[in-house]
Amino acid sequence: MKSVPRLVVAAPSSGSGKTTVATGLMAAFAARGLAVSPHKVGPDYIDPGYHALATGRAGRNLDAYLCGPELVAPLFLHGARGCDLAVVEGVMGLYDGAAGEGELASTAHVAKLLRAPVVLVVDASSQSRSVAALVHGFASWDPQVRVGGVILNKVGSDRHEELLRQALDSAGVPVLGVLRRAPQVDTPSRHLGLVPVAERRTDAVDAVAAMAAQVGQGCDLEALLALARSAGGLSCAPWEAPVTAAGRREVVAVAGGPAFTFSYAEHTELLTAAGAEVVTFDPLRDEQLPSGTAGLVVGGGFPEVYAGELSANEPLRRAVAELALGGAPVAAECAGLLYLCRELDGAPMCGVLDATARMTERLTLGYRDAVAVGDSVLAVAGTRMRGHEFHRTVVEPGAGAAPAWGVRAPVRRVEGFVQQGVHASYLHTHWASEPGVARRFVERCRTS
Repeated sequence: MKSVPRLVVAAPSSGSGKTTVATGLMAAFAARGLAVSPHKVGPDYIDPGYHALATGRAGRNLDAYLCGPELVAPLFLHGARGCDLAVVEGVMGLYDGAAGEGELASTAHVAKLLRAPVVLVVDASSQSRSVAALVHGFASWDPQVRVGGVILNKVGSDRHEELLRQALDSAGVPVLGVLRRAPQVDTPSRHLGLVPVAERRTDAVDAVAAMAAQVGQGCDLEALLALARSAGGLSCAPWEAPVTAAGRREVVAVAGGPAFTFSYAEHTELLTAAGAEVVTFDPLRDEQLPSGTAGLVVGGGFPEVYAGELSANEPLRRAVAELALGGAPVAAECAGLLYLCRELDGAPMCGVLDATARMTERLTLGYRDAVAVGDSVLAVAGTRMRGHEFHRTVVEPGAGAAPAWGVRAPVRRVEGFVQQGVHASYLHTHWASEPGVARRFVERCRTS
């Protein structure tokens, strides 16, 4: 039985302060000299960037929908290997999961899979005695979810705190922290959530330091650490990227920098294990692909924010087009799909795909069940994967003559593009759920 001290930071709803508390706890414990493993429930890419800044370790996602419940604990142990403590930030409200799927992929579901105690962060700004009913309801809703403490956020005054504490005396859940309103820890948001760390590095460092100070002063860190140490053991083995490398390593260029910040840490590990030399480049600044590039991965991010700068880097756009048109493997997700189009909001892009992209007011959001329509550099026809869409853009047409995926919900449709070695789609997928994806991609790099 493997035991890593761990806490799940949850809330009754979004906007309660989970990210502030979770990131602040990570940074506060790291400042004490503990090796802290940061995790995020769900598919979100942005919060893990702040977690990484707080801990000095890669922020990792735990998504029971994308990867399946059976991989949650192994992926957790993989990320937490050698750590003194793990802090897991939840998603939405404690019991909110994949739409129409019950508890699947909810914070409560992940907490149960990890046998981890939950700390409930409550926005107390507009309540006093009612907080007891709220906490009691969340703590008693599912007997398998152990709510081990509450942190009161946005408390207005000493008197307000006194009223809240009196009310919670009868709820049977200890108060482990009280945080006052502190605008200096706020992080700016825009159309898809928080602004990523890579786009505001100095300000992000200051924000994380402010979170650590606020949480360190307002929370009982010793009690929280004792709660984390009460977590039960896990009987599974840590996840490992299957090693299939042999002979010469192929250079796989992975887009990074401020415009392409969305990536799961396991993707690089899977590519490396499959025999790739992963080299990151910045499409905003680098005018050429890394030397010897045999394959290209362009993940998610915000190309719409940087469309002018991406377009102005004509040498790199030309290099990407030449690589793709030469048949090299190219995997593009969401932002990568936009970058491969002819244009984005009127700005010329790489022109690999005969499609245009533009911003819209409509948010497309949700999990998707997908099946590969035909063979590609990522999968053979019929391969089933689960994905996630999150964007305010539209690509016209939405699918090429050879689509990437058939999607079942919310309506049956095909989407994405497969042409020569290119696989481009709006769907974000987690390759740990299907390790053959990375292996197939690297094999194609060797033979293309």
